[in-house]
Amino acid sequence: MGHVTIAFLGDIFAVPGRRVVQQQLPTLRADHEPDLVIANAENACRGLGLSPDLYRKIRGYGIDAITLGDHVFREAKIVEVLETPGEPIARPANLPASAAGREWIRIEPSGDRTRSVFVITVLGRVFVSLPSDSPFTTVDRILAALPEPDPIVIVEAHMEATSEKAALAHHLDGRVAAVLGTHTHVPTADARILPGGTAFITDVGMCGPYDSVIGRDKRAVVKHMSTSMYTPFGIGEGDEALCGALIRVDEATGRAVHIERIEYRADRTQPPFAGQGGPRGETGASGQQR
Repeated sequence: MGHVTIAFLGDIFAVPGRRVVQQQLPTLRADHEPDLVIANAENACRGLGLSPDLYRKIRGYGIDAITLGDHVFREAKIVEVLETPGEPIARPANLPASAAGREWIRIEPSGDRTRSVFVITVLGRVFVSLPSDSPFTTVDRILAALPEPDPIVIVEAHMEATSEKAALAHHLDGRVAAVLGTHTHVPTADARILPGGTAFITDVGMCGPYDSVIGRDKRAVVKHMSTSMYTPFGIGEGDEALCGALIRVDEATGRAVHIERIEYRADRTQPPFAGQGGPRGETGASGQQR
């Protein structure tokens, strides 16, 4: 057996995020030759949710599987995709059992691979408004029920608190290939392999405009925070980057042997940026942070 290489991309944020993924994913694939590319796309539609059309568009860029987070049901029509058998899209596993969608997905890596990869996403309960069950007991329950012994498992920790992400990673160390933090949109410098062989990073960052406040128009956010006046948060623009993490997993053990941050800056002189209007017409539904 060899290694499975997995690229996990952070939250794809609105038009700028979709553009940078479309432009830079071929370069990522050429540089690292990942067997799988997984991306969180819960912010793909105006920064809040994912529509069926955008799901298909993002998959068409070359994304093998998609995860969602606390904005999972902001676009109601995504339920159609979540309930379609065989679609590689996972909603947070620790939502109520009656929620639409699958708690985990199973995907087959490209090439001559002998093992599947299972993907689980869980929400945090610290500073996250969407009610959810314990991410710890939820992942424990799913691991015990997966239809493959000692599987390769990627767990996405879609959480606000860094402490909660780290605690989940240590709880799962030695039992999953990786615990990858998302949701806060800021890449962290702590990518490492824990003692039991689980790769961990607090946050992989976002795919989107970094000349912003976590994706939103910096001027609108500053005005709101400095005056307390209601200000709709439009989509930020500029310094777009594709950010994520690259994990290499030993097929024999199902544990990680390597993790590194990946970052690809957009070339704004080239399509799909060149000749395109800015994204500010694509505004969020409220003045909230996410």
